[in-house]
Amino acid sequence: MFTRFEEFAAAQMLGHADSPPRSQGQLHFSQDWQRTLFGLTLAVSKEGHFEWEDFRKHLIQSIGAWETMDCAAQPPWDYYERFLLALTQVLQQHAVVTAAEISNTVLTPSNTDKTTYLRSPA
Repeated sequence: MFTRFEEFAAAQMLGHADSPPRSQGQLHFSQDWQRTLFGLTLAVSKEGHFEWEDFRKHLIQSIGAWETMDCAAQPPWDYYERFLLALTQVLQQHAVVTAAEISNTVLTPSNTDKTTYLRSPA
């Protein structure tokens, strides 16, 4: 069940370029790590570590960067990979975590299957 903040955050993205995938009007997550990532992002923003709108700007930039890549170098489209990139950028910008902490916590899509995308530090 969404709280007012979650409803606001999801509604802010509806119909925009950064809108998450939906199925029959509901947010759609094809893998568990995507749901975890979305929930984590909402929780960290709700706690006041960054403004939701700031995150959205990073997400829009991340999507735009993918769109402008040369087709030969462009990885397959994955909304939540762009979402993860935006989250790591905004977390670093607001000094919530360092790049080293992120690299010790998050596996990149190139070196793991996405079922173990998010993991705890060793």
